[in-house]
Amino acid sequence: MTATTSSTTGTAPGTAPRPRPAADPAPWNSPRTAPVLDVVVPVFNEEVDLEPCVRRLHAHVGRFPFRTRITVADNASTDDTPAVAAALAAELPDVRHVRLEQKGRGRALKHVWSGSDAQVLAYTDVDLSTDLAALLPLVAGLLSGHSDVAIGSRLARGSHVVRGAKREFISRCYNRILHGTLRVGFTDAQCGFKAIRADVAAQILPLVEDTGWFFDTEVLVLAERSGLRIQEIPVDWVDDPDSRVDIVATALADLRGIRRLAGAIATGRLPLKEIRASLGRGPQVAGVPAPLAGQLTRFVGVGIASTLAYAALYLLFQEFSGAQVANFLALLVTAVGNTALNRRLTFGVRGPDGAARHQAQGLFVFLLGWAITSGSLGLLHSARPDAHHGVELAVLTVANLAATVVRFLLLRTWVFADRRQHRPGADHAAGRNTAQEQA
Repeated sequence: MTATTSSTTGTAPGTAPRPRPAADPAPWNSPRTAPVLDVVVPVFNEEVDLEPCVRRLHAHVGRFPFRTRITVADNASTDDTPAVAAALAAELPDVRHVRLEQKGRGRALKHVWSGSDAQVLAYTDVDLSTDLAALLPLVAGLLSGHSDVAIGSRLARGSHVVRGAKREFISRCYNRILHGTLRVGFTDAQCGFKAIRADVAAQILPLVEDTGWFFDTEVLVLAERSGLRIQEIPVDWVDDPDSRVDIVATALADLRGIRRLAGAIATGRLPLKEIRASLGRGPQVAGVPAPLAGQLTRFVGVGIASTLAYAALYLLFQEFSGAQVANFLALLVTAVGNTALNRRLTFGVRGPDGAARHQAQGLFVFLLGWAITSGSLGLLHSARPDAHHGVELAVLTVANLAATVVRFLLLRTWVFADRRQHRPGADHAAGRNTAQEQA
């Protein structure tokens, strides 16, 4: 991949010089001073829309109280887009043109962001469907250190969106899929209006594999899984009826990206713990419990699956053993699977660290559950020695529900209670954040 760059910086003729902060040894808009914000406009064959977009964006950021650069990232355009971009860079201060010889919106963003010297990196689509009034709020939290990534959201409360029913349906379905498969917390992955701190980008971008439209989603998922803070800004957004995005091809590529990313996360192939240690928000505040409602919901789902598996195994083992032996074997098999699923899904613990200890503690919890269920089975047989298998199963199911409550409490308060406090690098991250807050 090759790239060429043309740029022009300075003060427009006939305009008064902007004031500079007292702490700056040089004017803030001096070519010797790195920009605070770099707004990238990725384009492919946009010879018509590019000039009005850049001029409007340039006029808007010219009112910001800090130096802002606009970078036109042309990914292999075959029309007059390169010439238009070069002319704008030659005319307008703090506008530059970067040319890539390979297509890919994600490739263009990754290339420009990786080489930028700005503190905050942002991008907007060339159609400017998002109202630029949201740009300063988008980057404000990043500049203050409050947030790590910021996204414009068309689905957040307070946003105003004008678009067709088809695109609305597809967008909401995509975000539903993301929530269901990758359990993301952000609401809108596709809005072409995002920003990221440069230090965060330096660690996240090398892990991003997608070079197309899934690039945004991949960045957000990696940032969220690394414990970084994603701020959502409600935006005013008007659909561009002349959009040339191939919705079907993009949707299929996104689904492939979700599958690939989910697999990489599930296998622990991504060094998310290292990023969390160096950039994460630190351990949970003492005395504040983890989100109980979400844990209960996921625990119940795992419990239902485990109960069904237990019932099937119990009836299977009953064919060649007694009730007590069948109960013990069925509980033992499901206990291992139950601990593994709750470890990953309910309490969010991933990777091999501590897995053996968690399973050992889970087996202790299993023994308590076995004592409850075998005790209920013993009481049944003492009262009704000839009880039918169906009656035995009903009694064991009720006993299992009681054991489930005990299991959840022990898993939450004992087995997985230290999943955040003992995270590698947590103390380092906490110290970093404390220092930032004091500064």
